[in-house]
Amino acid sequence: MKRIVTVLGARPQFIKASVVSHALRMSDQLKETLVHTGQHFDNNMSEVFFEELGIPKPDHWLNIHGGGHGEMTGRMLAKVEEVLLTEGPDLVMVYGDTNSTLAGALAAVKLNIPVAHVEAGLRSFNMNMPEEINRILTDRISSWLFAPTAASNAHLLREGLANSHIEEVGDVMYDVALHYGRKVNASGQVLEKLNLNPRSYVLATVHRAENTNQLHRLLAIVDGLEMVAQSIPVVWALHPRTRTVLQKMGRLSELSRKVCVIDPVGYLDMVQLEKYAAVIATDSGGVQKEAFFYQVPCVTLRDETEWIELLTSGWNRLVPPVSSYSIHDAILSALGAKGEKIQPYGDGNAAQKIVRALSR
Repeated sequence: MKRIVTVLGARPQFIKASVVSHALRMSDQLKETLVHTGQHFDNNMSEVFFEELGIPKPDHWLNIHGGGHGEMTGRMLAKVEEVLLTEGPDLVMVYGDTNSTLAGALAAVKLNIPVAHVEAGLRSFNMNMPEEINRILTDRISSWLFAPTAASNAHLLREGLANSHIEEVGDVMYDVALHYGRKVNASGQVLEKLNLNPRSYVLATVHRAENTNQLHRLLAIVDGLEMVAQSIPVVWALHPRTRTVLQKMGRLSELSRKVCVIDPVGYLDMVQLEKYAAVIATDSGGVQKEAFFYQVPCVTLRDETEWIELLTSGWNRLVPPVSSYSIHDAILSALGAKGEKIQPYGDGNAAQKIVRALSR
């Protein structure tokens, strides 16, 4: 039996891992050990996901969070290395583009343990993004590159990575959306708690450092969403980092009077908020896709996106957050909009394809 250590640390990784870990548990050839770095440590950002998504409790909790990128990644690298020396796996699997991703991959490759990267080949072509650096380096040192789309596959080939290392499997988040989306309807849960009606509100999420660390960008987002709230209710699921910055700026109280500000919610509550929103405004890569999965128009508050197919098909609008008016206009113009019928993320069986590939 092959032994796999999976390194997780952030909320989107728990979502992606839920379907893959389930498929691994069904295999008689593969055994998985879960490592949680602690990068997301708030209960609603982490622990509740294990409960709702049916993921076994991690075998190792490293409790590493806070600090700069170098400090965090370095501490994770040292701790993950200790786990790998103890566990002696045949393979280390990582997801996405966080500091946990890079730390897990580096720790493995320095011990001559092969690395499998789920969601390989994504590119924003913006080297100022820590995530872009993490994903490029992780792809370069991985032996298994599980690409979610044809575009990500093409990026890897253009960068000279061997075709024999690449498997275009589809997007595991599509697997998750199909499984959990059909379980969530418009009754009860968070909509009832917030007194919201389907298609009657805008859902917002903002967490990227490029927006929270540059105050003019964050102010444009705050002002833009406050303007939108004059026409349609806005629900803002506030990331802990974003909340801290807004408190320091003295804008949180005023914002809370105009916008429905809530703490991060569990996965099923988030699915309900996404599925029944009129528009989603976000800087999250995962939420952009989830908006598409639930056929909800999206406004992406960034300078670029990895999911170009959602722009070209009309499901997504890219709005750099430099003007509150452009944010306001983009969100209101997206109300009721629909994109083309496309299916770029596979057939909903990405997890099974990953397990079959690793079993070989």
